[in-house]
Parts: sequence; structure tokens; C-alpha cells
Amino acid sequence: MRKILLSLSLAGMVSVAGAAENNIRPGLWEVTTTSMLLALVPQIQPDQMQKLVTLAKQYGLEMPQIDNGVATSKVCITQQMADQKIPSYFHQNQSGCSVKNAVRTENSYKMDLVCTDPQFKGNGRAEGTFTSPESFTGWTTFNGALQNTPVNEHADTNGRWISANCGSVN
Repeated sequence: MRKILLSLSLAGMVSVAGAAENNIRPGLWEVTTTSMLLALVPQIQPDQMQKLVTLAKQYGLEMPQIDNGVATSKVCITQQMADQKIPSYFHQNQSGCSVKNAVRTENSYKMDLVCTDPQFKGNGRAEGTFTSPESFTGWTTFNGALQNTPVNEHADTNGRWISANCGSVN
């Protein structure tokens, strides 16, 4: 289960990154992701959860706060990221995933996710719409495998701008 949760977190992070291509307001954003898998988090034993946190850190991610099936995280969008049509970090190939076929039409975005890391393989789709420069809604789907465990997941994502100052959030 922890492997599946990590894949959901990774897909959510890529979806958030996709949101940045629409010249959104730079600064600190709060992003919430909801899914059926996240609702199962209370069933994870503490030692298993610690392994999940460690695995996420290996991929360069902070484990979001998860409560009642909702993962909440803070994301810092720099001015440079907000100005780019497709942010440069799409091309860093973090976690073995890359973005393909990214399209922006007015306030909406669509992109395909392709993950080819030996530990994290599969394909997904992320779509969303900005209701303003300070908020967006979207969804992500992913089908593949994380460490040979099948993953077939849908997650809904919402984001809202909090502050121009990111503080300690990278």
C-alpha cells in the first residue's frame, strides 16, 4: 500500500508542476490531493509509514500531511517557474517521470505523464483549470507499477495561493 501512496504523491506533484505553466501567481501554494487510496492511510502501521517517508525522501519529495483521505502539501512557485510556459523542472526527469504532450488552452492545461524508472513505471494523464491566478482544480490518473506493485489510481487536486513569501518551503 505504501508503494501505491508514493505513486499517488508523485503523480500529484507532477500535476502541481503542470499547474505552474499557466503564469500563475508566484509564491507559496497549498495543494490538496484527494483519493480513495489516501483514505487508507490510517491503516498503515507506524513502521511502514516511516519506510514510506524514507522512500519519498529518496525521490526528493517531502511526505505531505495526510488526514481523512486528503494529502495537503505546500509548494513554492518561483517567478521564473510562473513565467515559463512549461517549467524547466519538467525536464529534470525526477523519479524517472517526464511530461509529454503538454498543452495549454486559455486557463486549462493537459499533459501526459510517462514514468520509466526501473522502480516506477507507467503512464498517466493530468488535467486542470485555473479559476484565477491564485487557484486551480484538476485531476491525475496513473496506470503502471511501483516496485512491481500494480497502480491504477485517480486523484483530484486543488491548489490555492497563500503568500508571496515561500518561507522555508523549497
